[in-house]
Amino acid sequence: MLGVQTFSYALIGHRKGLTWLPLSHNLTMEEKTDKENPIDTELVESLSLRKGYARRPRLSWYYAPSFLLLWLALFYAIVIPLYYRLPDRVTISEEAHRPGEFVAERAQQYLYTYDRIGPKVTGSYANEVTTVEFLVNETEKIRAEMRSDLYDLELDVQSPTGGYVFNDMVNMYQGIHNVIVKLSSKSSQSESYLLLNSHFDSKPGSPGSGDDGTMVVVMMEVLRQMSISPIPFEHPIVFLFNGAEENPLQASHGFITQHKWAEKCKAFINLEVGGSGGRDLLFQSGPNNPWLMKYYRQHAKHPFATTMAEEIFQSGVLPSDSDFRIFRDYGNIAGLDIAQIENGYVYHTAFDTYENVPGRSIQNSGNNVLALVRAYSNASELYNTESDDSHAVFFDFLGLFFVYYTETTGIVVNCVIGVLSLVLVGCSLWRMSRQSEEASLPQISIWFLSILGLHVVGFLLCICLPLLMAVLFDAGDRSLTYFTSNWLVFGLYVCPAIIGLVLPLTLYYTLLPNEKLSHAYQLQLSLHAHLVVQALLALILTAMGLRSQYLCLISMIFYGGALLINLLSTLHDRGYYWVPIVMFLQVLPFSYFCYLFYMFLVIFIPVLGRNGYSTNPDLIVGLLCGVCVFFALGFAAQLINMFRWPKLILLGLGVMTFIFCMIAVSEVGFPYRAKTNVMRANCLHTRRIFYEHDGSVSRSDSGYYFNYQDRRAFAPLEDSALDLTGLEPVANHCDDYVMCGIPCFYYSWCKWRQWDGWLPRESEVVLPGELTLDFLGYTVLESGTVARYEFDLAGPPHMNLFIQPVGSAKVDNWSFVRKMLDEPEEFQPPYQIFHSYGTDNTSLKFFIDMEKPDGIFETPTLELAAVGHWVSFEYERDAEAKDFVAAFPDFVHVMEWPSIFKRYIF
Repeated sequence: MLGVQTFSYALIGHRKGLTWLPLSHNLTMEEKTDKENPIDTELVESLSLRKGYARRPRLSWYYAPSFLLLWLALFYAIVIPLYYRLPDRVTISEEAHRPGEFVAERAQQYLYTYDRIGPKVTGSYANEVTTVEFLVNETEKIRAEMRSDLYDLELDVQSPTGGYVFNDMVNMYQGIHNVIVKLSSKSSQSESYLLLNSHFDSKPGSPGSGDDGTMVVVMMEVLRQMSISPIPFEHPIVFLFNGAEENPLQASHGFITQHKWAEKCKAFINLEVGGSGGRDLLFQSGPNNPWLMKYYRQHAKHPFATTMAEEIFQSGVLPSDSDFRIFRDYGNIAGLDIAQIENGYVYHTAFDTYENVPGRSIQNSGNNVLALVRAYSNASELYNTESDDSHAVFFDFLGLFFVYYTETTGIVVNCVIGVLSLVLVGCSLWRMSRQSEEASLPQISIWFLSILGLHVVGFLLCICLPLLMAVLFDAGDRSLTYFTSNWLVFGLYVCPAIIGLVLPLTLYYTLLPNEKLSHAYQLQLSLHAHLVVQALLALILTAMGLRSQYLCLISMIFYGGALLINLLSTLHDRGYYWVPIVMFLQVLPFSYFCYLFYMFLVIFIPVLGRNGYSTNPDLIVGLLCGVCVFFALGFAAQLINMFRWPKLILLGLGVMTFIFCMIAVSEVGFPYRAKTNVMRANCLHTRRIFYEHDGSVSRSDSGYYFNYQDRRAFAPLEDSALDLTGLEPVANHCDDYVMCGIPCFYYSWCKWRQWDGWLPRESEVVLPGELTLDFLGYTVLESGTVARYEFDLAGPPHMNLFIQPVGSAKVDNWSFVRKMLDEPEEFQPPYQIFHSYGTDNTSLKFFIDMEKPDGIFETPTLELAAVGHWVSFEYERDAEAKDFVAAFPDFVHVMEWPSIFKRYIF
């Protein structure tokens, strides 16, 4: 039937002419064949197509909640199960029936022994002796089990000394340790090696069973499996267990720049953990060797990767780095960077233990690594790994399969699909003009441009409203409310993003109704506008050289496909009958985008608990949620306007946001929980001595130096038993002393030192050792304007030097790596020299050449601070410091140690 509506009429074609028939008459097909006035059925069908379907009313508003819940149900029914899917663990008892497979239970046995060693700080006996012995002993057991008729195994314990510039500091090491194993087939003549790397050291106070003990034991079991395989491989494999990654990245530098096997390593796999468990994410590749990704696609058992993660990590947004950087920059070799990313809350804490590492996660990583090692160790490309100057675009689709293509191919595909998308939109507009009696193509085009402009506004609001929420919560000292209660992000950021995306066009449709074009057509125009925005965004990102534009490509392919089907089937012109095709083809892109951005939230939310005080972490979460909504619901959210009273629906989402805000500011929104979601605090109980130019001591005091780890600083501790009376900003003394007079540890601590805190202590900190800086004198060089100052530094395994020229003086040369002096535009004083050692505690002799235009060196020329850190728990803390640390609430993980800061003026 055409439809029933009081006082409405339909124009009916008879063979004798045209007549108006009241629709209240309930026109039926029987009446269309009235004997006296037979009806032209073809014309009826045409008019019903143009009038009946075109004027079909919107759906009732109460269907809208079901529509929105459908997408939420898809998230929990598809995305979550696929994201957390892990293989079953292979046990030792099953090994005989499953030969050649990775055995997670044996790897767990290795991990249990590793965990019981305790924290493994570089320079500690646990790291330099006990763990090295553990690795050597397990390797010898593998040698005894190895197929000696097929393979040769060589074991070397390296103790390198060296240095390089790492970010904003000179990073020096002395006598650290690497345990290196080379496994090769007796039949192989290859001089191209595959390198496999993980690190066995850990952060202070952390057993490091996740980071990076998991990958250490994965490598150990892969070594065992390769050594007992009945099928030899072509290229030798080097297993590098490095002992100083957390320092940072020292041991990998010592290997790749000094070891005898390093030059023959032509590709590498770096294995890391950014938490404890979960799937292992491939987040960096190359550079410029797409064949690595081809092999990953063909051989990885459980693919999990995305180009977007690579671009985000390399942008420096995350406060982390890996040995991948060292092998790439100093070894000039290409490889893969793979890391487990789940449960980042325990990362670098005392809770990174054996008990928190799931066996199925070890199995997942082991399956992948073993398969990749077998593939790469037989790859013909390893004979010639010259760069082909191209990057790869890669991603897994819900963990089901892996997509990879070169950047050049991506540029071509983006342009082609983008142009085709615009053509399809043009065809749709032309079709609308053909089917609409009252609207011409130029009119429809103008309306479409208006809708396109409003959709761009919606896109901006989709991003800006979550960011506004982030700013408001930060202004109210309520950042990180989602840190434990992750589900709060739905109401705080996702709902505002949906409102922003849909609101402009909802107001347009309700306040400026268009009687000349059906609402179903207008709704299609809003979806076309999103397609055009995606096409333009893809072209822009392609021009910028960003490979993450593949997200736009996915959007265009699926909606463009739905549009093509609707055009060919004429569903395009039948009211809302085109909607099911669009919704059906949006399920996969919706699932993928939710899967992708859920992964980023899993990574970023724990990281924001250690991202420092200086930045608002909620901005990152808000941005991720806004971008996720834009991609995942960019088309589907516009269908809210298919229902009656869409403003009421958006108001409901606004109410949802308000409710979540109220929950967030309650106790539920308190970020931290004991043992599982801890607050981090870096606390150095410090003694400071300030020497003046004449050798006198101008200041000698003790206190606690705090390096704040998150945005809330110590605000959550205000109601605790911890006495923070007298706490002051470090910035108060930045103009008085080099490096603000505090013993900042790494470059990242020193970079943001003005945000840190200092709490004076009345009693003197009792130190477990001595730090001595002996001034050996200075010599004026031949030029007369340069003098060489010579020193001898001795102390604990971790030390710093802070160098600040005084007045018109400047550093002309020194005995350290010169890069910082050769690039004055990038590196400015105060300079930081970080020095650590393993078992070789020989004092550090160094010189600094100072230049002064007047050549007068009897006056203050150089301000120099020497800092010592007794990081390992092998060094005793004094009783007062122990009591102070014990007073922190149970939801705080304190990384602490004694330190000394000595300032001199020469």
